[in-house]
Amino acid sequence: MTVDDTGSDAAGSRVGGQDADPGEDPLALRLEQLILGAERRYTPFQAARSAGVSMELASRFWRAMGFADIGQAKALTEADVLALRRLAGLVEAGLLSEAMAVQVARSTGQTTARLAEWQIDSFLEGLTEPPEPGMTRTEVTYPLIELLLPELEEFIVYVWRRQLAAATGRVVQAADDEEMVDRRLAVCFADLVGFTRLTRRMEEEELGELVEAFETTAADLVAANGGRLVKTLGDEVLYAADDAGVAAEIALRLIETMAHDETMPELRVGMAFGTVTTRMGDVFGSTVNLASRLTSIAPRDAVLVDAAFAEELIRTGDAPASEAEAAEAAAAAEKEGEEPPVYRFALQPMWQRPVRGLGVVEPWLLTRRSGPA
Repeated sequence: MTVDDTGSDAAGSRVGGQDADPGEDPLALRLEQLILGAERRYTPFQAARSAGVSMELASRFWRAMGFADIGQAKALTEADVLALRRLAGLVEAGLLSEAMAVQVARSTGQTTARLAEWQIDSFLEGLTEPPEPGMTRTEVTYPLIELLLPELEEFIVYVWRRQLAAATGRVVQAADDEEMVDRRLAVCFADLVGFTRLTRRMEEEELGELVEAFETTAADLVAANGGRLVKTLGDEVLYAADDAGVAAEIALRLIETMAHDETMPELRVGMAFGTVTTRMGDVFGSTVNLASRLTSIAPRDAVLVDAAFAEELIRTGDAPASEAEAAEAAAAAEKEGEEPPVYRFALQPMWQRPVRGLGVVEPWLLTRRSGPA
């Protein structure tokens, strides 16, 4: 049978050489085949058997990757078989435990699912607007994806390799094996003030643009200044840095940048320094919880840090213990004919206060002592 331009044959029973469900869109099937690079050939049971993997383990891998249960429909390809074989091979070779292989599948699935959703919602949707009257989105989508797919694939692999190299570098610089998982980091939450009220006043499109502008600004500043964006939560971003001074610089630049944008709400920031557990790209532990609590009590357009963060800035010479100490150091340097110490940040102790679940904490107000570098 001959396949016409819409991807359906005369009888409507086969698409691209594969069996088609009567309820499925022929173009959707053609796009799937284009993107996956292979036709549907296997049921889940057949794919697992071809890969030499038990059905139970195959199901664990697929669910971890975020794929829905499909019963025994013939919907899998050679690529699915190869992926199963690779994961199982890593376990058989002793390179990964079975639990770790599932974690790899889950972290990869979660990350790429979000990326794919973003690309369709924000990227392809805009590009596939019909360029000429009379053309349908359908007529534009297939050739566009055909052109974009290899370029996007190579770019994604490039970015992943770059990120992997950076993450590997951080790990090998860790002092010991424990530090590779439980590391001392500066953790920071930055939160838009009054976001709930904004959601009631603004149109959905306006709100989406505001959130995107905030996330873009935060991501750019975090990356440019040597931090790591952990995640974005709409009105809040979470980032981490190995160095307290780096985290402090990012926080203050965030506030300064947002203050110059009249369309943006005010910002409040909370930071803590200490041991952090990292899992699947996220961070956990009491240090993270403390940073979150400090954010909730921070004044508008201000940064609160915990005592450990303040001590780290003092230890590294980024901030004086007090303005009196800074004045004494400057006077001593002048007396000796030397350059006085230059501090980037100032710390002001605030009232101690109880914080739910964490006891009494002593917040410090972080400000800049000089202009941005």
